[in-house]
Amino acid sequence: MPDIFELSDRIVDEIAALDPLLATGYGIEGYDDQWPDLSPDGYAAQRTFWADALAEAQACPTPDRRTEVARKVLIDECELMLGTIDANLFRSDVNNIVSPWQDIRTIFASAPMDSAPAWINVITRLETIDEALDSYQRSLASGQELGQVAARRQIEAAIEQGRQAAGSEDSSFDSLRSPFDELAATDSDVAALRPRLDAAIESAKLRYGQMTDWFEEVQLPAAPTQDGVGRDRYVASAQRFLGEQIDPEALYSWGWSEITGLLDQIDEVCSRIDASKTVDEVMELLVSDPERVASSVEEFLGIMQARQEQALSQLDGSHFEVDDRIKTIEVKTAPAGGATAPYYTGPSEDFRRPGRVWYPVDGRTTFPLWEEVTTAYHEGFPGHHLQVGWQTAMGDELSRLHRTLVWYPGSGEGWALYAERLMGELGYFEKPDYEIGLLMSQMFRSCRIVIDIGLHLELTIPDDAPFHPGEEWTFDLATEMLRSLAHSPAPIADSEVTRYLGWPGQAISYKVGEQAILDLRTKFEEAGHTDVKQFHAELLSVGSIGLDLMRELVQP
Repeated sequence: MPDIFELSDRIVDEIAALDPLLATGYGIEGYDDQWPDLSPDGYAAQRTFWADALAEAQACPTPDRRTEVARKVLIDECELMLGTIDANLFRSDVNNIVSPWQDIRTIFASAPMDSAPAWINVITRLETIDEALDSYQRSLASGQELGQVAARRQIEAAIEQGRQAAGSEDSSFDSLRSPFDELAATDSDVAALRPRLDAAIESAKLRYGQMTDWFEEVQLPAAPTQDGVGRDRYVASAQRFLGEQIDPEALYSWGWSEITGLLDQIDEVCSRIDASKTVDEVMELLVSDPERVASSVEEFLGIMQARQEQALSQLDGSHFEVDDRIKTIEVKTAPAGGATAPYYTGPSEDFRRPGRVWYPVDGRTTFPLWEEVTTAYHEGFPGHHLQVGWQTAMGDELSRLHRTLVWYPGSGEGWALYAERLMGELGYFEKPDYEIGLLMSQMFRSCRIVIDIGLHLELTIPDDAPFHPGEEWTFDLATEMLRSLAHSPAPIADSEVTRYLGWPGQAISYKVGEQAILDLRTKFEEAGHTDVKQFHAELLSVGSIGLDLMRELVQP
């Protein structure tokens, strides 16, 4: 009879071999020159793997709570993966933010680049990128034969991103030359690889261009114009992100109540910035006043890095016990050509690669700070960096699979949004500008709830809503909401709504997960536990898991 921890170790090694993209993303060595098989045959092999793993996990004994948790987490992960594969989502897996189309291109940002052997791995991947793209294309072609093609809006986003990746200027592949040249200046073995790197980059760009042509010529004419997926598919998709069953209509109503309450709070804080101005005028001031913006990429990254380091040094020991191995965090510019939102990548399993916050620049030269302070705490510390790093640092207290591979947006994004709120409680938004950033972050995530559910379920805006009451949802109406209520720039609003339509149920995970955490904290306080540090330790120690399992394991 297998031991659940030994089984978990083996599963991580075996899935890394099946999915080298995942291996590089999590810092598992040995696969940085390889690609996964993204064809139907590759997913069939993964299905067999997860079905076998599920059977073995179900047979494992659970003599104590530690092994019981490891078993439950593994079974949940197996069932999640099997459900995703059985739903045939891989046959139409194209969107503007997280699909193989982005993963194949952005994986290089996570790859080691500190030696000549590491660069040989990078170059080999570039030279063989057709393996990944060919197998991915076979899956999409098989879906098209079955009448399963991503919505037209998602294919159009893929074409735009593909043209950027294949282009002669500002391609994400061209950006690899900068870290190469930096190391090559002091390492002759690396410098000798320059001709091979240049040829590999041009080859990868050419192949991306060819597949972009295929999207345009073959997939686009077959793509449906219907964006929404309907109630049943939406509820099933949301469960994969949250780890709980939802009532979408109830969440839709709650989202509107959150929006209404936030409008009053935003009015109050804007009046403290300048009582003579409207909210719109105050928001214009926050983006146009030179004293309120960073005037270069370097200045902006420096400010964000300083925020991370300040929070780490001041909150370690008081509100969190931070493992020494996660006290390093890097703030970097994201590879060009992706979605417009900042994101986080966790430390490698051995902590040699630190956690990183990535900011898309997209040609910007000025960066208004009002919204970026709360984003720093969300993506970095004490948001994603603390939770992901804590989970990784748990060692044998969690199974290896739990430490490295398991991450649910419900508890993960919920924690990050909770972290923003916590930093407000602790006084880290020292200016009304930054308070507005916190409130607009909450508004943004509340708008996501009503937009995501409203568009996919084709709901009507309530008659008493503070935005276009009684009207039917459209893409343009959704982007208008983000621009007018959350004050998002038009390109970001467009990218965001495209994201919601291509990733149904993910956008609600932030507020839903945050509320689940707030409810748990209230239970702890009502039970007489006043030490918030203890609550944080209890919550972080179970890692990012499904919300139902989180509620079961985190008890006062």
